[in-house]
Amino acid sequence: MTSPTRWRAEVLLVAGVSLGQSAVYAAVRLADMLTRGPLQDSTASLNNSQSTRPVFDLVYQLLGIGFTLVPVALALYLLWLDGQGSVLERLGLGPGRDSGGGDLGGGFVRGRRDAWGDAWRAVALFVLIGAGTLAVYAAGRALGVTAQISTNNLNAAWWTVPVLLLQAVKNGVLEEVLLFGFFWDRLEKLRWSPWAIIVGLAVLRGSYHLYQGFGPFVGNVLMGLIFGWLYMRRRRVMPFVGAHTAIDIAGFFAPGVLTSVDPLF
Repeated sequence: MTSPTRWRAEVLLVAGVSLGQSAVYAAVRLADMLTRGPLQDSTASLNNSQSTRPVFDLVYQLLGIGFTLVPVALALYLLWLDGQGSVLERLGLGPGRDSGGGDLGGGFVRGRRDAWGDAWRAVALFVLIGAGTLAVYAAGRALGVTAQISTNNLNAAWWTVPVLLLQAVKNGVLEEVLLFGFFWDRLEKLRWSPWAIIVGLAVLRGSYHLYQGFGPFVGNVLMGLIFGWLYMRRRRVMPFVGAHTAIDIAGFFAPGVLTSVDPLF
């Protein structure tokens, strides 16, 4: 199998068991909602309970998180097969390439600098994208093109908070590592131009949010364009994992923020 054929196959297979599959289901869900009535009267529910029995609900939640991350492990394995050194360094999920070697002191300093840089960029992205998300959601609800989003539908239990935190981390890792870590690498090897990659991945990001309506689709495409442009400049995935996780944590633990924007319109 030639390398381009292999890379195309890997992109299709990884997408088919992860974000591409989600995009197809999201499109079908949107069609289902549109044929039932006005989109603004529909509800998109996240983090739903899987059982009325708390212990089994917890087991189902943890299984769901674990199996959802399997495509990430597959993508990292495929990248490792390239034989180009540490996958975490390549993706910007750890210290930069020149932080290793025999200079342990220099490596520590570089690693700490990378960590601080990733942290402040994640916070900046969280503020920027978080505010933009509320604005796009409010506009979508006002225009009737966005479903009401209910972000926390778990039964109250001692494990609810940890599970919601794990769900947020899972979303950040799954989406950002696959989009910027794996798909970007493979599309670049297939000689896509940087902006073709940015736009293509942004549209994919928006597509698997279609179950929330057209507003979130547009909002996530814009988010993808911003994230993609910034990733192209520094090639580190970690700030986007951090920002995405923080955005989801805010949405999961403050669900009233989304519903509160409806009366404004």
